[in-house]
Amino acid sequence: MKQGIIIGFLGQSQDRFSAYQSPADTRQKLELAAQVEGFSGIEMIYPYETGEAGETMAWMKEFNLEFAAINVNIKKEDIFVPGALSRPDKEIRQKAIEYIKGAKDYAEKVGAPLVTCCPLADGYDHLFQVDYRSAWRFTVETFGEAADYKPEIPLFVEPKFNETRVHCQIDTTAMALLMLKEIGNKATGVTLDFGHSMYASENPARSLVSIAESGFLYYIHTNDNDARHDWDLASGTRHFLHYAEMLFYAKELGYDRYFTTDASPRIFDRVGYFKRHTEFSNALWDLIGELDRKEFFDLMKQEMSLELMDLVKEKIYRL
Repeated sequence: MKQGIIIGFLGQSQDRFSAYQSPADTRQKLELAAQVEGFSGIEMIYPYETGEAGETMAWMKEFNLEFAAINVNIKKEDIFVPGALSRPDKEIRQKAIEYIKGAKDYAEKVGAPLVTCCPLADGYDHLFQVDYRSAWRFTVETFGEAADYKPEIPLFVEPKFNETRVHCQIDTTAMALLMLKEIGNKATGVTLDFGHSMYASENPARSLVSIAESGFLYYIHTNDNDARHDWDLASGTRHFLHYAEMLFYAKELGYDRYFTTDASPRIFDRVGYFKRHTEFSNALWDLIGELDRKEFFDLMKQEMSLELMDLVKEKIYRL
């Protein structure tokens, strides 16, 4: 199981009430990642962690790491705080496109396989706040233009139901797929964030299959939450069977990209927290690999639900 981490979670984070952990620069974050047995992939935030490409590549070599993705942030700058891809002001939308193109340029320089973007600032807080028609058209148009640039580096969209907006524009896997279908560029995909899927009332395994069956690329973020808020907990700490089922279908589909975590240690020791995350995920991945998937699918085909419950009890829960 190829596991990686969004290195921002190895630095300092904060919410409305507290700051957690000590600040760390990019090299320090990479050094911490290298201390976690099981991590070999890195997702780095553009343009805030990326720095000079040659220097970054030297650090990656020093710590024996490789890129899982470049994550482009289009919400932090003042100009993007109320939105980026869907704004009525064309100059703002063009600025967002430039950020995504810049991330693709950087990915090309350092050999990262893909760029992912979670457009959290795009959406609305109050009713009668935005024109849904133009917001949708602009989102399709701007993301499509960014995707057309250097298609050899595919562009992935990461849906999230809310935060920073009360309701995000690309809120669910279905909405992400609808946008990509309108764009019509196969060099695009969906970043399936397990926690985002859970608290959007989705089933992550079903969402993963929906992306694959739609013919688009997919990339997976691992974490967990209570389905009420995006707490970024370690995988399997809340939704064990959902996680197991998603890994079951990832293995069935032949998923070979990184499982990149954006779990947040907050009050816990960083290295220790992620060590437990990788150990649990590896153990569950191995367990899934031992299953006779044909046995499961044969019972599904025969609609033998009670026998499937027994199989889950015995083979997954080990009861």
